[in-house]
Amino acid sequence: MKRKVFTLIFLVCVASLTCLAQNKPDNSKIDMMLVRGEITRAIDTCRQILSTDSLNSEIYYKLGLAYQNQLPDDKSFDCFLKAATLSPENNQYSFMVAKDYYNNGKIKQAEPLLLKLCTNDSMNWPYAFYLTSIYMQKGRYNESIKIYNRFLKKDSSNYAILDKIGFAYLRSGDFNNSIDLYSRSLALNTKNTNAIKNLSYLYSSTNRVDTALQLLTMGIKIDPIDMDLYVRRAGLNYLVNYTKRALDDYLKILSTGDSSFLYLKRAGIGYLNNLQPKESLKYLLIAYSKDSSDYETASYLGQIYYHSDDPKNSIRYYKRVVKLLTPITQQMGIASIMLAESQKNGGFYKDAIATYLGALKFSSDVNLYMIIANLYDEKLKDNPKAIYYYELFLDKFKKSQMTFKPEYIDKVRERVEFLKNPDKQPDKKQSK
Repeated sequence: MKRKVFTLIFLVCVASLTCLAQNKPDNSKIDMMLVRGEITRAIDTCRQILSTDSLNSEIYYKLGLAYQNQLPDDKSFDCFLKAATLSPENNQYSFMVAKDYYNNGKIKQAEPLLLKLCTNDSMNWPYAFYLTSIYMQKGRYNESIKIYNRFLKKDSSNYAILDKIGFAYLRSGDFNNSIDLYSRSLALNTKNTNAIKNLSYLYSSTNRVDTALQLLTMGIKIDPIDMDLYVRRAGLNYLVNYTKRALDDYLKILSTGDSSFLYLKRAGIGYLNNLQPKESLKYLLIAYSKDSSDYETASYLGQIYYHSDDPKNSIRYYKRVVKLLTPITQQMGIASIMLAESQKNGGFYKDAIATYLGALKFSSDVNLYMIIANLYDEKLKDNPKAIYYYELFLDKFKKSQMTFKPEYIDKVRERVEFLKNPDKQPDKKQSK
């Protein structure tokens, strides 16, 4: 009898397990829906499962994947976060949350998640990629280098890792180590134009422009359709006044349809330096039509028209130059005066005088002569120079638009007379 009861219980349990197995959703079917692009169906299926199983982290994850295929995909993050909260030990769920934080600029929230993931799996490149990207943004280059070196030890011939370490050294200002790493990378992959570009920058920054130019020329031979290589070479040639070489590259860039103001302007300057004013005029006029606020372009146009015996147009463009530079000169005057005031307050009187004199190139304020005279008079006790600048003030104020009270001018004249003839002044103590 007991044996029959036991058998019955066993059969019931088997039937129950079979029933549960039949009712348990086949999650692989959701994966197939996602692969086939049946996004709406996948979302509906996930929601249906979650309505009876709200703690299923795997379904939240798959629902997040489905939402990623919709616009907007703002619901996906909530699903990934829910999955990671329910299963914090699952690295994939946490990684999706960290990536979402990163892609939305929330690197403060992404960093601790990625740090934990890298601690759990130090050789997982996707985790390391995002974490080092955060470190690079924060200027923590040594921490990035430390992580990159782990991968380099595992694969010392990986030129992509060498590039990343080289770039970290470049950003940190360690150009020597950066050059060494990019050189190693280029030796492993002679067609690595990324290394060529960064090496050319490093060499040009360390006054080895010819080497930089040779590298860029090599890069152009490798990839003649990479316009960035032409842009870099043109810029370097222009920098060292190889304007004819720069012109050839700028014309190449312009031929692709890129009519940027800078390239048009520099092509015009290249033609002008090559004694081809007519060709220069064509490019400079187009450049000026794109940006009439560039005083240099206007100045070159004025110069061309001047030498072409076209005073009307020469006057037009030189007037434009004066108009463009006037605000700058005014600002220079203000800045120079403020610098001089600071130097005067700090007791650096000779420096202050030199700065005030420099400010006179940008300012017509005759008071500056008085300030200089006072410094020579009261602080430096240099009577001849004090007299000179007092008299210069008395001469300049007549022609200026500034007005001064007659009593003030009289006192200045009295001071000049005293400095010229101190012995002829009455003794105030005796007169009393």
